[in-house]
Amino acid sequence: MSFHSGSIWLLGLLPLALLPFLQIWRRTRPVVRYSSLESVDHAPKGRMTRLRGVLPFLRALSLALIVLALARPVLPSESSRTLVEGIAIEMVVDRSDSMRALDFTLDDAPANRLDALKDVATRFIRGGEGFAGRPNDLIGVVAFAGKADSMVPLTLDHGVALEALQQIDFPTQQAEMGTAIGDAVALGVDKLKDAADRANRDGRLRIKSSVLVLLTDGESNAGELAPLEAAALAQSIGVRLYTVGLGTKGFANVPVQTPFGERLQRVPVSIDEKTLTEMATATGGRYFRATDSASLTEIYATIDELEKSSIEETRQTRYRDLAVSSTPLTLPLFSRITLPPLLALALVALTVETLLATTRLRSIA
Repeated sequence: MSFHSGSIWLLGLLPLALLPFLQIWRRTRPVVRYSSLESVDHAPKGRMTRLRGVLPFLRALSLALIVLALARPVLPSESSRTLVEGIAIEMVVDRSDSMRALDFTLDDAPANRLDALKDVATRFIRGGEGFAGRPNDLIGVVAFAGKADSMVPLTLDHGVALEALQQIDFPTQQAEMGTAIGDAVALGVDKLKDAADRANRDGRLRIKSSVLVLLTDGESNAGELAPLEAAALAQSIGVRLYTVGLGTKGFANVPVQTPFGERLQRVPVSIDEKTLTEMATATGGRYFRATDSASLTEIYATIDELEKSSIEETRQTRYRDLAVSSTPLTLPLFSRITLPPLLALALVALTVETLLATTRLRSIA
């Protein structure tokens, strides 16, 4: 609680509330002279006589309440409205058979590219180990090999997005083999466009920008749409592409099935970096090359810094004048009553004091 600056000086009048107690001090002096009062000095006092001590307190209370009301006490009530400018991020993940290559590490052990990608992407979305997380951003996941599939639409429910990310696996049928980069990017762009069209319906989230992160380790050799055509589609609706080429330079160990069981086979790493760079540049994004888990983490950290969400908070403070504003109160015997303001309480206290002083607690002194 606080007071209006123009009337707070009136609190200096509070000592006036002590004036009723001067009457008690005056009554300690004799007002009617008798020859002697020793015979009644020790007489028991009646109940009404003892209750007379309440009168000065009632009058002091009424004076104090009047002074407080004049000083205009106010109770601030702050309300805020938060508007989040989030980013729509579509993760387009290559799950082709070449992603089995063991040129990354997890917990100091060899790991394939897909598992390493999942680990870093999870930390990028959820936060932890150097990442702040993306709590205010829409996250969607598209996986592709010979064809592209939307694993989860753009959502603020990151638990669902992370679960979909973990479910991505390598193709098991020959019909699924291949790398359809163009179709996958086009599908991701379409999902971002749908999210932008649905934005602002609840007034809480506003899409600041749309971003597509493409992670692949090869060259486009399947699908109907060429990668640069998909990039042009992204550029036309303002989607920024960050393309990431996964894999060491030269050769990588890939597990293959042989008549004698699974064996590691060294295969050449072939990434179409020229096309990936052109795709990113055309949309205002960047191309990165991740040759190991550390560089992949650095790439995600860079994207995390480049794409920042913003939170705008508007605060409003309203003041309730306690001298004139009633306060609702719930009591056991009443469903709901309204507590009078300070001036009404002062009037009640003064009325009770006057009635008692002129009736049951009246004195001839």
